[in-house]
Amino acid sequence: MPEPPIAVAMSGGVDSSTVAALLVRQGHSIVGMTMQLWNQRRLPELAPETSGHGRCCSLDDVYDARRVAEQVGIPYYVVNFEKQFEEQVVQPFVDEYLAGRTPIPCTLCNNYIKFDRFLEMADAVGAHHIATGHYARVRFDETSGRYQLLRARDDTKDQTYFLFGLTQKQLARTLFPLGEMVKPEVRELAREMDLAVADKGDSQEICFVPNGDYAAFMSAYMRDKGIAPKATSGSIVTTDGRTLGEHQGVHHFTVGQRKGLGIATGEALYVISTNAQSQQVVVGGNDDLLCGRFVAKQVNWISIAGVDEQRSAQVKIRNRHAAAPATLRPTADPTCVEVVFEQPQRAVTPGQGAVFYDGDLVLGGGWIG
Repeated sequence: MPEPPIAVAMSGGVDSSTVAALLVRQGHSIVGMTMQLWNQRRLPELAPETSGHGRCCSLDDVYDARRVAEQVGIPYYVVNFEKQFEEQVVQPFVDEYLAGRTPIPCTLCNNYIKFDRFLEMADAVGAHHIATGHYARVRFDETSGRYQLLRARDDTKDQTYFLFGLTQKQLARTLFPLGEMVKPEVRELAREMDLAVADKGDSQEICFVPNGDYAAFMSAYMRDKGIAPKATSGSIVTTDGRTLGEHQGVHHFTVGQRKGLGIATGEALYVISTNAQSQQVVVGGNDDLLCGRFVAKQVNWISIAGVDEQRSAQVKIRNRHAAAPATLRPTADPTCVEVVFEQPQRAVTPGQGAVFYDGDLVLGGGWIG
């Protein structure tokens, strides 16, 4: 019997395009599929000056993915996941910000769209495995009987922070062909294969939030949905209770923010916390941002089955954060784990992910409550 095809998630960028071409070169049967997630013509008032530049999942990206598929000679499909994306990524993103937390839409997209829904579409074309351009590695551990997620060889491009929600079933069917490569090698391989996107720049922005202005997006999105905005004005107060000014909604702020506070005091102030119920934003000095412990919720264990007793780990609390030494402690709730840092960390932010590492091994991760 012929080998089942591998479904490649083609975003139109150099990474996923190189994956598709590389697997074809290796002799695999490949089906290219692009996920249409967000209508870039929606909310035209937010359109950037350079349409689609620097944003993933744009119409230009679909064109580029199709062009590469034709170039390497594989069947290609565009799959419309706009409805699911809005329900499972965009709406929770808005809800989280309005609740005073700082969400990670890319992790939600990976959890519920790029692996979950995409695997369903892979089934529809008879593919057992999927392949993506993520910089990560996966291996099967015979001793534990578990699939393990590992950091990419290229530490500057490692994307495991956004993949902590992947399940054993998803990892069993997922290939990360770029995990052992560094980005310059990927670029060079793309040029060697004469791919049309070999020198295309990397996407930088969240696909549905042009220019990174979250508050403007939420205002436009709620208008588009016909949702009357709630009264969101409130006070900006110091950690010792002094009122410094007013603001127009906690969704304009995130923990650790310094610029754009709308107050002038002559001292460096940072957002320490926000409260959606009282609409209060608390500001303070840099030392007030330090946090020694927190509880991670909805923990997904990947490379291990869980923690029955405390164990050491390195913990990342945001993508650009250098994983810090910590102790993981089990709690009465098996879906939660307490994280105790050896040294307090700056700006532990509700709504962000906390990912637990043992060297290159991704133990698991959860959400900062």
